[in-house]
Amino acid sequence: MNTALLQVDNVAKSFGGNHVLQDLNLSVAPGEIVGLLGPNGSGKSTLLNLITGFAAANRGQILLKGRRIEQLPAHRIVAAGIGRTFQLPSMPKKMSVMEVAMAAATEHHGVWDTLLGLSAARRVEQAAHAKATALLEQLLLTHVRDLPASALSGGQKKLLGIVCALMGDPRLLMLDEPTAGVHPNLRRDIVQALQKLNAQGMTLVIVEHDMHFIREVCTRCIVLDRGRIVASCRPDELASNEHVVQAYLGRTDKEPCAEAA
Repeated sequence: MNTALLQVDNVAKSFGGNHVLQDLNLSVAPGEIVGLLGPNGSGKSTLLNLITGFAAANRGQILLKGRRIEQLPAHRIVAAGIGRTFQLPSMPKKMSVMEVAMAAATEHHGVWDTLLGLSAARRVEQAAHAKATALLEQLLLTHVRDLPASALSGGQKKLLGIVCALMGDPRLLMLDEPTAGVHPNLRRDIVQALQKLNAQGMTLVIVEHDMHFIREVCTRCIVLDRGRIVASCRPDELASNEHVVQAYLGRTDKEPCAEAA
């Protein structure tokens, strides 16, 4: 019996003659924290985009709990149970932090006023507000909830990106470099928030270059190189894996961390 939450089968993606992903096969079990690693150009972001509906594979299947999702648009993949964040989150200038979080609620859209009637729509809005309030507190953003979202620091924007992803109640949360360029204090907050989410049952897939973060947070690492998987192992096995070291450095006498930018 297949117990995978996420299954990627024989997925390939090309841009013209550039074969970015080549017959990729991987699975993620419920409750895992998987680090998705690899040098620049190895296909990490492309894989994230394929899974979350921001790009289409040339061939292969992507399944969430056994259901094929590779042909679904991004908003239906969110509804199916996958949330994601972005490496450089862009926030609207005229919306507050609370308004941005509210806008991310999958139930909170103007069409509900018509479909449900005003009183029911008001209840939906109240539920979304309560959810946003709780998530902003959990991600330590309550004190900036009324500020313009565009005025946040880079680390706070990443935290708000996580809040927005969680507003859709995902089973699987995919994060693109959540600690890149983040102040050490906020980095600690992000690490603790992700660990708490996982303890509550959230499955995480994280694209990241920070090897200290990977060791601190991840339970398993999948390493890509030139569009292929070269390793699937525990974080403490990375430095001794010849394929991983060669992918990053081209030789076997250094740990794959300093040049993973």
